[in-house]
Amino acid sequence: MPIRKVKISHFTKRIPTPLRLAAGLVMLIGLGSVLLTLPGVTVSGRLSLGESFFTATSALTVTGLTVITPGSDLTLLGQIILLLLIQTGGVGFMVVAVLLFQLMGRSISFANRIALRDSFGLLDLNAIVRLTRQIVIVVVALELVGAFFLWLNWRSFLGDKRAVFYALFHAVSAFCNAGFDLFSGTPGYAGIPTDNVTLLIFGILIVIGGMGIPVVADLVIWRKRRRLSLHSRLTLLVSLVLILVGWVGLFLAETGEQGALAGEPTFRAATLSLFQSISARTAGFSAIDAFENLTPASQLLKIMLMFIGTAPASMGGGITTGTFTVLILALWAYARGRKSPHVFGRSIGTFTVRRASAVLTISILVIMGATWLLLITHPHAALDKVIFEVVSAFATCGLSLEYTSNFDLLGQIIIALVMFWGRLGALTIVLALGQLVPNSNLQYPGEKILI
Repeated sequence: MPIRKVKISHFTKRIPTPLRLAAGLVMLIGLGSVLLTLPGVTVSGRLSLGESFFTATSALTVTGLTVITPGSDLTLLGQIILLLLIQTGGVGFMVVAVLLFQLMGRSISFANRIALRDSFGLLDLNAIVRLTRQIVIVVVALELVGAFFLWLNWRSFLGDKRAVFYALFHAVSAFCNAGFDLFSGTPGYAGIPTDNVTLLIFGILIVIGGMGIPVVADLVIWRKRRRLSLHSRLTLLVSLVLILVGWVGLFLAETGEQGALAGEPTFRAATLSLFQSISARTAGFSAIDAFENLTPASQLLKIMLMFIGTAPASMGGGITTGTFTVLILALWAYARGRKSPHVFGRSIGTFTVRRASAVLTISILVIMGATWLLLITHPHAALDKVIFEVVSAFATCGLSLEYTSNFDLLGQIIIALVMFWGRLGALTIVLALGQLVPNSNLQYPGEKILI
């Protein structure tokens, strides 16, 4: 027995960190799928294995694409399970694992500390467990504050008791950029309420959740240092620019004669456009009725915003604003003949540029491959709608042209795999596979290739 224990321990220590993250997410999806098939989870009957698998994957990857209507298909028990899956997927299952280990009095292994550091994008390995507790406290506090204000706003038409759970569910869903709501399927609602107060609360929660753990931590201690890191400054700047670009672009595209906001007053149209710009990058909430009827210009703009996504180590997905920024700066440096990109008096290393290029390349290949698979297995599917759904899945956004439910089981599995890949990060699976192959130290002669 001791020999076997040593062998198992030795084997687990050799498992690469990216593979640990992937395996952990797979196990959670399996557990979530089983929970969603339990009796009493649905209003009538039970979810099929395919429906429960897709829903669990969407919740744990905080995507929001769904083949069911949570508000009308799930009971309170089912909605609570869905909420727990969203929260676990949002803060990260490694955080949940650390908290469970601490409750059981167990220490956190060095390998798991590295996995935590990589999932958060933090550098201090020694303080990672302490930071984990602080992160959970900050996340829960922000969600509770958001839930309180939503409860105040919704109690008049939902009632005090019902508004409590609805406020908590949607505050968690908004902060985690999950996109799940309980209003869809309810008479009189095409999605979340679209009054200005609701949109303001949702917008704030989405933006904070999309900034990422490192930025939130930086802002919390800003009073002491009076200085933000380069990552935080770039994240805040690029996020603001993307929100403004999306706001103006959607307003111009949807206030024309054929636009979804053509009949709205200017201020109302501007408010809805701003919210859609904020939500488009990975939250997945829609404040526009008949979202699938958006103009082609808006659909293309949303695809671009979803593809870029939110900040690294955040609740959202996409290639991340960090990757997008590094690539733009590298392009500008190349155009000016510089050896490396510079910004705010700092240079960006070659390794970072190479990593950003790899993320972009892998992301494009995954999206193109998944789109091709869906088109070949669904010959009558529309190319534009399929691309939109695939990018939404990869960016863990959840915005939909109401096309995901048209896919058969194979199509839903493809979308689920894209959500899985997108939540882990474009490079994670590639790094996991690459680290299983022994590295060679051979050096080969150089040769030029035409580009």
